Amino acid sequence: MFRLDRFWRGSRPGEPLNTLHWHEAMAQCWPLPGLSADERPALEALARQFLASRQWEGVGGLEPDEALRLAVAAQACLPVLGLGLDWYDDWVTVLLYPSGFVARHVWEDEFGVVHEEEGPLVGEAWERGPLVLSAEDVQTPEPGFSVVIHECAHKLDMRNGDANGQPPLHADMDAGAWAEAFSEAWGRFTEGVEAQADWLPFDAYAAENPGEFFAVASEAFFTDPAPLNETFPAVYAQMREFYRQDPLARLRRAGLLP
Repeated sequence: MFRLDRFWRGSRPGEPLNTLHWHEAMAQCWPLPGLSADERPALEALARQFLASRQWEGVGGLEPDEALRLAVAAQACLPVLGLGLDWYDDWVTVLLYPSGFVARHVWEDEFGVVHEEEGPLVGEAWERGPLVLSAEDVQTPEPGFSVVIHECAHKLDMRNGDANGQPPLHADMDAGAWAEAFSEAWGRFTEGVEAQADWLPFDAYAAENPGEFFAVASEAFFTDPAPLNETFPAVYAQMREFYRQDPLARLRRAGLLP
């Protein structure tokens, strides 16, 4: 069990962001400087709403200061920049550990057998529950890795219930095309992991299950889109439709990718 050490409600909706801390948060996650002149204020407005609508809890002596909260907000709002903050309306709490933590889960399978699992994590998303993050990893995103985007992708996926790699799609999207693109890609990816192939576009953890594949692919989509698009163009195209964003075009336009 965790012990809650610090608790903050978010800032008021109209309260301006700390300019220095916001610029630091934007610089911390390298795709964010590539946002257009229209996207930057839109992300800032979303971040302001996100801060005001969340409850922030620190564990293990951590005090989630404004700089840390803004780092979370900037990365969390990137996936919903084209969707809106309503996509996060089924949860409110952000739980922050100083670094990686050990999570214990007890669950019952279809045969009524109770299982207990325990293992180290840097992030976790609970259905209609908190977003759990390692502060150390929040503040050290890199191309292909953002624990915030990963766990927020799970949150979006869970709006359909289970985190199974099939979030609620827009009315103008083809569910069959989504399933075909992701099923084919996940099959190829898992075969590549088993063969220890050198062409994998992102971390082998994505082979764990379709839900993890979607979350890891979402990290790549926003923070390292070129390898994803080259290896699984159909997946990239589906994610572009779902997220209503084109990070590859954005980063090329900004001169951050060739």
